[in-house]
Amino acid sequence: MGLELDLAGKRALVTGGSRGVGAATARLLARAGADVGISYRQRAAEARRVVEEARASGVRSWAESGDLSDHEAVGRLFRRVDAEFGGLDIFVGNAGIWPVPEIPVAEMDHARWRRTIAVNLDSIFFTTREALRRMSDGGRVVLLSSTAGQRGEAYHCDYAASKGAIISLVKGLCGEVGDRGITVNAVAPGWIDTEMSEDPLRGEDRAAIEASIPLGRVATAEDVAGPIVMLCAEMARHITGEVVNVNGGAVLAG
Repeated sequence: MGLELDLAGKRALVTGGSRGVGAATARLLARAGADVGISYRQRAAEARRVVEEARASGVRSWAESGDLSDHEAVGRLFRRVDAEFGGLDIFVGNAGIWPVPEIPVAEMDHARWRRTIAVNLDSIFFTTREALRRMSDGGRVVLLSSTAGQRGEAYHCDYAASKGAIISLVKGLCGEVGDRGITVNAVAPGWIDTEMSEDPLRGEDRAAIEASIPLGRVATAEDVAGPIVMLCAEMARHITGEVVNVNGGAVLAG
């Protein structure tokens, strides 16, 4: 068992790969030698840049657009996987949203609830199901959860519920595919300095947020991508059904 992050010859798919954690993960997978496909919803220019950067590492890379809460779009994505790769060794389910407005459950309308669950949970179910149908023995599945999925988040209960469900999915699924050597894990970030959390982090609340984190800073996308890629490596072959917290100690401090 090697200690290096050598993923040469592996075929990876990262959803939500045009920006933030998804883009950082795709770049790092490519640097480790994996061929990388990414999905994106609207950010075509950003997706092209990620693909170009991955190809500069000497690997195959491509991007496919679509709303992954729509199972027909998921079908198109995986037809692309079949055409480009003929199978998968690594799947990173990252696509998701964090609705910014704070809304208590008593006032949350059906549209807000359904959109969050569709984008954050339905898409994970649809894509993970298709990935497993194509995954080689010894493959890796990493799904993005959140600290909110473990301790809740007032006024964002829709988001917390969707991310908590992902943890339960991971813990159940690892028992279904373990006999094939496939590992299934979750990575649970706290605050990340990306566009999704831009509003609170660019405002006056940032100092208070940083003060609540024992390490004293908000994570970068690269801080989260590193543990994701580590879980895809041979050195992590006996880790499955786990939640890897990447939050600077914020859960412990909470």
